[in-house]
Amino acid sequence: MSPEAPSVACITGAGSGIGRALAHRLARDGWRVLASDVDEAGLDETRRLSDDPDRIETAPLDVRDEDAVRSHADTVVSAHGAPDLLINNAGIAMSGRVWEMTSDDIRQIMDVNYWGVVHCTQAFLPAMMARDRGSVVNVSSIFGIVGFPAMAAYNSSKFAVRGFTECLRMELDLLGSGVRVTCVHPGGVATEIVVRQRVASLREDAVDQELVQEEFARRARTTPDAAARKILRAARRGRRRVLVGLDARLIDTAQRLLASWVQPLIVRATRKTSDLL
Repeated sequence: MSPEAPSVACITGAGSGIGRALAHRLARDGWRVLASDVDEAGLDETRRLSDDPDRIETAPLDVRDEDAVRSHADTVVSAHGAPDLLINNAGIAMSGRVWEMTSDDIRQIMDVNYWGVVHCTQAFLPAMMARDRGSVVNVSSIFGIVGFPAMAAYNSSKFAVRGFTECLRMELDLLGSGVRVTCVHPGGVATEIVVRQRVASLREDAVDQELVQEEFARRARTTPDAAARKILRAARRGRRRVLVGLDARLIDTAQRLLASWVQPLIVRATRKTSDLL
């Protein structure tokens, strides 16, 4: 993953948060960055705020739309060849208890968080496999390792990303492919994901979003740039999995060593937040 020309990185969800930080860091390191997001204004801001805006190309993209994703991939590969780095980062959050969510609520979050990863991976992977090199980085979450109250839809999508990514990695390993795969599990990262999160349809009038955001800000100690730095280091080293943030590492360790205690501890630790949702 050294920035040897032409080194090309494709990043979804690059209009804010971790995606924006990844785009800025890669551009600074000499990469050609192809940044996409459904939020065109956010993409423009990502490019404007970069120290190297000429290295960032932006494209509006809704990862839920398989045809649009395949067209985007064809355009990228035609212009630049297979990407050296594909980071499937686009995602949304949703809160709500299981009995308060509709099927449409759950479908919305799965379409972005899970199917977006599937669509982008399938669209770019053939070109990467044909060249027999590159890295696919799929962003799951600590919520893809352990369940949290009032986050069933989000948990489900991130567990699905984790399962998909682990299977993809094993399949490529069995082929002896030079394409490497990394699954990322961030803990609390100080992004706007909670500000933008959706609320289950049956709870829209009952959630105090301001209090939820204050509680998240208190817990989210990792900056987007620190997260981006760790993700790129892991991809460069071919790491199979990376935990981002002390909270993610602690929760993962507890889940592995103290599995029967973890869920009761999480219920107690998140009681204040889950009561707000």
